[in-house]
Amino acid sequence: MKKTLFIGAFALLTSCTAVQNSGSDKQPFVWEGANLYFLLTDRFNNGDPNNDVNFNRTEKTAVLRGFEGGDLRGIIQKIDDNYFSDLGINAIWMTPVVEQIHGATNEGTGNTYGFHGYWTKDWTALDPNFGTKADLKELVDKAHKKGIRIVLDAVINHTGPVTPVDPVFPNSWVRTSPQCKYDNYINTTACTLVANLPDILTESSAPADLPKQLVDKWKSEGRYEKEMQELDAFFTKTGYPRAPKYYIMKWLADYITEFGIDGYRVDTVKHTNEDVWKEFQKVCHAAFDEYRRNNPNKVLDNSKFFTVGEVYGYGISQKQIYDFGDRKVNYFDNGFASLINFDFKGDATKSYEEIFSKYSKILNSDLKGLSVMNYTASHDDGSPFDKDRKKTYEAGTKILLAPGISQVYYGDETARTLTVAGAEGDANLRSNMNWNDVKNNPGTQKLLEHYQKLGKFRANHPAVGAGIHNMISQSPYWFTRTYGTDKVLVGLDLSYGLKEISVANIFADGTKLRDAYSGKTTTVKNGKAAINTGFGIVLFEKI
Repeated sequence: MKKTLFIGAFALLTSCTAVQNSGSDKQPFVWEGANLYFLLTDRFNNGDPNNDVNFNRTEKTAVLRGFEGGDLRGIIQKIDDNYFSDLGINAIWMTPVVEQIHGATNEGTGNTYGFHGYWTKDWTALDPNFGTKADLKELVDKAHKKGIRIVLDAVINHTGPVTPVDPVFPNSWVRTSPQCKYDNYINTTACTLVANLPDILTESSAPADLPKQLVDKWKSEGRYEKEMQELDAFFTKTGYPRAPKYYIMKWLADYITEFGIDGYRVDTVKHTNEDVWKEFQKVCHAAFDEYRRNNPNKVLDNSKFFTVGEVYGYGISQKQIYDFGDRKVNYFDNGFASLINFDFKGDATKSYEEIFSKYSKILNSDLKGLSVMNYTASHDDGSPFDKDRKKTYEAGTKILLAPGISQVYYGDETARTLTVAGAEGDANLRSNMNWNDVKNNPGTQKLLEHYQKLGKFRANHPAVGAGIHNMISQSPYWFTRTYGTDKVLVGLDLSYGLKEISVANIFADGTKLRDAYSGKTTTVKNGKAAINTGFGIVLFEKI
């Protein structure tokens, strides 16, 4: 957080409806260059303290392993306050909001509730700790009005752990052993991720009755008949057998047809057979098409429903193939337009040009028409690029200017701590958003402004994330990015004061340019662009 090296920033248009900056023309949204914000719903912002305790979840938990109060209402408040818009965010991915197990369990790091959203009890209901379906509808509608897309988190691989108040699903639905060894394909897919995490039999197409606990729950809530009618209609329409995976696909697709969400980040992808995800994509696309037909005035554009997969350990260097050792799988051919890029946190230690040229080359060849989602920090990666928050400006510049989708993990832009006294394991990565620092700490405000400038620039220019990279000068470092008619020129690690660069083959004489970082303008003269700013970064865009 102390390091104040300003590194040139360049960005991509990720705004869902293409936000227009004062210095740039409207450009189309492209998922390949989106600027996505990832948040833990429970840890971002508590908008409604009245829903903080439900289902008698009052057991004492380990540090940061209970519900902290964050909810959909808190996210809505920040949408209303333009927090995301000011960051140039055009997609928000939030952790699962479906109903979680009611009890707590200890996986070896202390007593824990399902605050993170990955311990499902009922896919058809929202957890009241997170809010109501009315809240979710309001959130999606308000986000869309500001050009922000909503990506929910899909968990098909497993249920929540078994507790005294959360019985295991029947054997026709789950396996409870063996535990995964991760040394080959079968030992990664046909097993439980950890002890006491029942694994859905996703490889099975055998019909299975609904779990009794779901039937009893729906009857007590007065919605059993409605749920059964919808299931009957789904299975009649699709012709799928009533196997567990297809029930869950239907339930997750309902969030598309009912609320108009724009995408799913899919959890634990490599832990099921890959054909599951190809079928899930079909179900999602059909649901999205239905939503478009029913809501022609609400769709943002013609973009397809977006799916990004968490294939843990996949990196852009592997291109389209993930290798289990005894089997190679192409997940891009099995339901995904994008995969999370676990390489980036290591690549971020390299120079700008090493990162940018490598990523541009792969994304415009082996992964053309596809994408990767880069990150420097995340909710379950204990080795982020900048764990101690000492390289915050560098991290921001690299993630927001790199080719591909940028994932800003909540608090990256505010140097939220990733090391918490008394916390164990991934609880450290999941601290509460540091809103007090945003309000009162000048250093935090300065870093946030850096992210805002870069993020808005990216949001206005698809060239940043989806364009072709070309280095113009190594020292001082300048490069261009081009996507269709969109072209930007960026300089990083420059000297303060007067800066001049030859642009004869980039912009014609008389072209008016705006530096999106300083806000200053200039006109190309004699094949050169000159500008005098107090920053070491220049983000040139045509006016």
